Amino acid sequence: MGKNGPVRFLTEQPTFDLTYSDVFMAPSRSNVTSRFDVDLTSTDGIGTPLPIVVANMTAIAGRRMAETVARRGGIAILPQDIPTDQIDRSIRRVKRAHTVFDTPIHVTSDTTVGQAMAVIHKRAHGVAVVIEDGRAVGLLEPQNASDVDRFAQAHEVMRTDFLTLPPDTDPTAVFEALEDHHLDVAVITDGDVLLGIMTRKSAVRATIYQPAVDAKGRLMVGAAVGISGDVEGRTRALLASEADVLVVDTAHGHQDRMLQALETVRTVRDEVVERTGVRVPIVAGNVVTTSGVLDLITAGADVLKVGVGPGAMCTTRMQTGVGRPQFSAVLECAEAARAEGRAVWADGGVRHPRDVALALAAGAGSVMIGSWFAGTHESTGEMQVDPEGRLYKESFGMASSRAVRSRTHGTGAFERARAGLFEEGISSSRMYLDPRRPGVEDLLDFITSGVRSSCTYAGARNLAQFHERAVVGVQSSSGYEEGRPLLQSW
Repeated sequence: MGKNGPVRFLTEQPTFDLTYSDVFMAPSRSNVTSRFDVDLTSTDGIGTPLPIVVANMTAIAGRRMAETVARRGGIAILPQDIPTDQIDRSIRRVKRAHTVFDTPIHVTSDTTVGQAMAVIHKRAHGVAVVIEDGRAVGLLEPQNASDVDRFAQAHEVMRTDFLTLPPDTDPTAVFEALEDHHLDVAVITDGDVLLGIMTRKSAVRATIYQPAVDAKGRLMVGAAVGISGDVEGRTRALLASEADVLVVDTAHGHQDRMLQALETVRTVRDEVVERTGVRVPIVAGNVVTTSGVLDLITAGADVLKVGVGPGAMCTTRMQTGVGRPQFSAVLECAEAARAEGRAVWADGGVRHPRDVALALAAGAGSVMIGSWFAGTHESTGEMQVDPEGRLYKESFGMASSRAVRSRTHGTGAFERARAGLFEEGISSSRMYLDPRRPGVEDLLDFITSGVRSSCTYAGARNLAQFHERAVVGVQSSSGYEEGRPLLQSW
């Protein structure tokens, strides 16, 4: 039995700290016969149907990302750098989004092809609904626009032979109707009111995933609060906007300013909960030690965000030497939090589905993902094309000079210049869209498929059992390389 809790080590637990790449999971006897027998509900006390959180990074987490991920059971955290009025609009739009049908991109009949193609990539479904007098009159897809003048109007090239279905149509029935009509997308309307669209793939997904919804049946979304500025005002505004989770966030979470800010957030949250009866969990971090966990719990945290330096955009460890290998950080912090009736989010260092599984095996209640989701249709960045024609989006770290400039835009130029000298993150990185998985839902399929299989190997039907039954071992770098697939013959 490992000294850090239910997860067991195959051989003696080493005295040095471990990253995800340092460990593997050994299979155990199992009576779980199907991946679909596994319940992936998070064990962080928030209880989202999927233990995935989109990191509060400006280049990643926006309204489109939030609603798409929530529709599949996870939750996104809107960044602290976004003004509260914009956050309010984003939260309210997520709350208005349909929980089953995809939100359509819509253009008018006189929208030019060039304008339509500029926005069509913002959703993975790759189609725009053409609206005329409030009614859906056609569909515009990239193939309709090929070899067409960019100034041609949508009504000249749109496809009018589209399938319209009522909102009470079961996803399985939607899929069968699309099969029967040899179409890829159905338009969902309530009378003349456009409610959404559903592709064949999203119809299948709707039968596999459950949406993350609040007490009123609306999609869930969280928002971040920094530890500087008007913490109380920001907290009150986010609660008024009906954010479902508050994340008090800074790179070094174990400091006095964090504890003070966290106490302020807790006080305001408790006032609102007493008045409304709506529970709003507080997540705080980042920390990597037991003492950090305990201090933040005392100050009011329900969930601890664990990770210093493992993120793809973070340069903290190389610049400062500060941080901790992520698997060991999650293992220790999860055990400390569990002893106090709390939970942790594993934040950073995730690059493969195996890493998500190992974080959950180590005891994480949910896993926070950032840069991996940056190169998707739904992330906030503008789509760009490199000289070779490959699609990408720019990403940047939240402690980079670029993010610091944005966060301090209200201060004087000299103070912004001073702050910009001290960065601990990459200010610009190209995150290429994977042609096989260009949308965040494609990545969620990839991740959850791996995690479900991991649970079956451990003989676990839910994530609590997974943490109890997981057996991990320590491997060499060559052992890790042995497990990597070959994309071409040797």
